[in-house]
Amino acid sequence: MLFKFLKASDVKSSEITPERLYHGRRDFMADAARIGAGVAATAAVGIAVPKAAAQSAALQGVRKISAYDTDERPTPFKAVTTYNNFYEFGTGKDDPAKNAHTLITDPWSVKVDGHVDKPGTYSLDDLISPHTMEERLYRMRCVEAWSMVIPWVGVPLKDIITRLGPTSKAKYIRFETLEDHKQMPGQRRRVINWPYVEGLRLDEAMHPLTLMAVGLYGQSLPNQNGAPLRLVVPWKYGFKGIKSIVRISFTDRMPRNSWNELAPNEYGFYANVNPEIDHPRWSQANERRIGEFRRRKTLMFNGYGEEVAHLYAGMNLKKFY
Repeated sequence: MLFKFLKASDVKSSEITPERLYHGRRDFMADAARIGAGVAATAAVGIAVPKAAAQSAALQGVRKISAYDTDERPTPFKAVTTYNNFYEFGTGKDDPAKNAHTLITDPWSVKVDGHVDKPGTYSLDDLISPHTMEERLYRMRCVEAWSMVIPWVGVPLKDIITRLGPTSKAKYIRFETLEDHKQMPGQRRRVINWPYVEGLRLDEAMHPLTLMAVGLYGQSLPNQNGAPLRLVVPWKYGFKGIKSIVRISFTDRMPRNSWNELAPNEYGFYANVNPEIDHPRWSQANERRIGEFRRRKTLMFNGYGEEVAHLYAGMNLKKFY
């Protein structure tokens, strides 16, 4: 299969910081475990968020990538880590930050199966190559008409896929979240058919914008944001960004993703940000950036059209929503 990728044309080479090798992977994971255990909390409401002193130390040397960065102001760290959709810890926006301290993120393993040359169960260290760790500032858009700008830290998914070696039969990639009702109290309610499942076409997964995130704001990924491993696909609505991934499957058939299975008239497989298609219960034409009062116009493909529109050439985007 031939993949063709487009890059932003207005990026100057002077804007890209030279690559430095990422180091201290074990320290990084130890930091993630400490954060996941709720070491830090805000005094006012007891929400687990990392202290400033815990930031950056484990992520020194991550290379800065500007080729895909937005120039918009990042959403405040507190908002990013306390306003979340993660139904495994509750359906309220503040529930994940309050409840996710029960998640144990170290050790962590991911099962890889399906049409792939190197199936098996991988530790996070084995799956994530530290030398390809990058920091990217991405716009993120939720189907509920709110958005954020988040500085993610992670590895391009295409690097992981290339090392795993999908066979010629692989057309899609399926992701699965941990199911553990003791660690994830929200799963005790059948809000969704657990475990949570998402998927991408293989060429979408191989696009250089697609990221497997292990951190944000220069530090380990907090539990409420999907620790220790989550998907980031910035031109799609937020529910595609599956969190706390424990299984990656390569398949020849389009996987049934959780929200599409639950409400197919509201949530399609592709979930591309398209302001021309309203959700049945609200408009997608504009959005509110968390931390701002004004509303702004929603951009096609969340503003990444130059990079990804070719992936959907000839498709009816009202039918394949």
